[in-house]
Amino acid sequence: MKNGKRLTRSTNRWLAGVCGGIAEFVGWEAGLVRMLWVVGTVLSFGVGGFIAYTVLAFVMPPPGADKPA
Repeated sequence: MKNGKRLTRSTNRWLAGVCGGIAEFVGWEAGLVRMLWVVGTVLSFGVGGFIAYTVLAFVMPPPGADKPA
């Protein structure tokens, strides 16, 4: 990656840190991403949002994985 940023989960978390990690990656407030996620989940009748969150919780690396050793 050119800018060296990597999508990882966040320590700014309510559950697994997925929304916080997305917010840090795009430079938005975590609360905004969480609200958008809830709205998207409600609009998909709950199925899409829960499945996507669960998959991302397992696929996204933990916080601090983007820092060199």
